[in-house]
Amino acid sequence: MKQYDMQVDLTRRQVFWLLKRLTSYALWKRKRDAFATFANEYEVAVRTWAESDPEYMPADNLSTIYEILGLYDKGLEQLARGYRFIWKDRQPLELAVGRYCHLCQYFLPHPSYWERGAQLAPYPPKVDRLARLMRASEFQMEHAPFEVAASNDNFAQLRSATLLLDQDRYKYQFYELDYPVFPPSLQEIPPPQGPVIESGDEVTADGIWEPVKISRGKVLGPLSVGEKTEENNGCFNYLVKGTHAPNIKGRPDPRTLQSAVTSTHWRLLWEDTRYKDGVIPDESQYFLVAKHEDAPAEPADVPDVKTGDICPVFGVWRAEKYDDSPIQVAAGAVMPDLMVADNLGEKKMHWVTWRLVERA
Repeated sequence: MKQYDMQVDLTRRQVFWLLKRLTSYALWKRKRDAFATFANEYEVAVRTWAESDPEYMPADNLSTIYEILGLYDKGLEQLARGYRFIWKDRQPLELAVGRYCHLCQYFLPHPSYWERGAQLAPYPPKVDRLARLMRASEFQMEHAPFEVAASNDNFAQLRSATLLLDQDRYKYQFYELDYPVFPPSLQEIPPPQGPVIESGDEVTADGIWEPVKISRGKVLGPLSVGEKTEENNGCFNYLVKGTHAPNIKGRPDPRTLQSAVTSTHWRLLWEDTRYKDGVIPDESQYFLVAKHEDAPAEPADVPDVKTGDICPVFGVWRAEKYDDSPIQVAAGAVMPDLMVADNLGEKKMHWVTWRLVERA
């Protein structure tokens, strides 16, 4: 696992950019829209799944799914007006992610794949397709701006740059999250604005804060005198006004292997005033697409795939025998089934063969 040094300028710029991305309206709107796509597909699945199928999707999840959508809508309405209390404990976007985690735990409580809230084995293809749609709404460290939990020693949400920058952290046992594409030029870290607060103090401004050690150049008896210096003491965090400044983790105790609870000073690097004027700027830089150096394969060179197979190429695919069925599928996604109307006009799921017609 790579370790990232917060003394290095590139690391500091990348973490700063990622924290702005994770707290942007564009990212939370994208989360909401991706989850809405999943919600529609899940409802169709519940209505059309064969009752004889032992791996049916629980209809009880629908109430949770639409509760989450409602929380996203409420939170986005507030964020678009520049309000950031939505990430505090028991507020809309914090609640939405909490309910989402609950949904993931009970997505398919089938004994072959699940035990006590944990997925134990790969889902069958039709279930995996829905699970991938659900995970498409998820972003690494999306809980970064959330209020810290007293039950967790008030530890900062982002305790290491590794959580954001190490690509292995985006890989989970049964799925993988998209790694962000950085713009060609990253903003310089602005000079500290102040104020400086301590762990446990009330946060005075929404924004990105840096943990620092404060020291004096000389010691005179019990007093520290001389020029004051502020030295980085860990990873930047996004803190919400009105919450309490968190602790950071100290070195693990060699006897218990538990990290010590360490208080620190925090200084404001950047105050977040986005959207307070009612304007949502262009935030497309947060969703750049990686450029592939390999020459694109021609459609004729890509073999056909079937429902449940892994898509080998990002592009437009058409189902065999159904010319009016073009869909765009990302590489690595599970190829879907197709809703086809029978002679009575009732739509049912069909497993089909897909052929690439255009590479994206």
